[in-house]
Amino acid sequence: MSGSHRLRSRACALAAVALVLGAARAAPARDFLWKVSSKGGSIYVAGSIHLLRQDFYPLSPALERAFAESDLLVEEVDLGELLSPGAQMQLLARGMLPGNTSLEAVVSPATLTLVADRATQLGLPLEPLKRFKPWSLALTLAGLEWQRAGFDAEIGLDRHFYDRARAEQKGVQGLETVDYQISRLDGLAAEEQERLLSETLADLDTELANLTALVGAWKSGDAAAVEQIVLKDVQREPVLYERLLVERNRSWLPRLEALLARPRPAFVVVGAAHLVGPDGLLAMLKARGYAVEQL
Repeated sequence: MSGSHRLRSRACALAAVALVLGAARAAPARDFLWKVSSKGGSIYVAGSIHLLRQDFYPLSPALERAFAESDLLVEEVDLGELLSPGAQMQLLARGMLPGNTSLEAVVSPATLTLVADRATQLGLPLEPLKRFKPWSLALTLAGLEWQRAGFDAEIGLDRHFYDRARAEQKGVQGLETVDYQISRLDGLAAEEQERLLSETLADLDTELANLTALVGAWKSGDAAAVEQIVLKDVQREPVLYERLLVERNRSWLPRLEALLARPRPAFVVVGAAHLVGPDGLLAMLKARGYAVEQL
């Protein structure tokens, strides 16, 4: 989901790409990884890109060391729950319009035209797409475009470390439930859902360029560039910003503090957007007096 998180930055797309290409020529000094310490213990917090390409592997030695030192993986949700047939059925059911309602009944003709145009580009029939709620359709069409560009959730950082944790018999926990994640979008008002759909489709080509810039900035550990790319525009959408980022960060903070009391470190993986900016988890942890060090 932070992944569903809207990574829109129209105005700075070309500048961000140039910045990342310039950074890529030099060896990255740090990773998108922090060690958070208290008097009693420590945790590692990694910012995730939910969709990656295979050429981003193998991961850096710092990420590998942090994971090896940890006995518990904590992600936004327990992927075992998310990938279960029951959760997938729930996600599908919650993402469909009720009864015989069709998309043209809940969005404007202009938005429907955007959907039809994108469906044509993707080679998809339009009629089945009209059964989706606007928020679900926005995620579906964006995900298909990202996959077409070579980015895949199956090799994203979350899935990579989940599979590793299961193979190495480490504990796995989620910071929230799948139901709660779905509610962040399914609970949006109708007008907010339509705006999410229309703006996603209108800006999707630029967002794909931004995604390329984002993963490059992530790989070079450039937190300032990641903040610019992921937060610049979403902060202008106060409802989405609050529901998708700020509220969730606040609810996660006590869970992270509890992890600091464990005898061994936990390895925490959340969307990169949750770590940066004035309302990010790193700022919240610093404000609570914890030592926060980028590795």
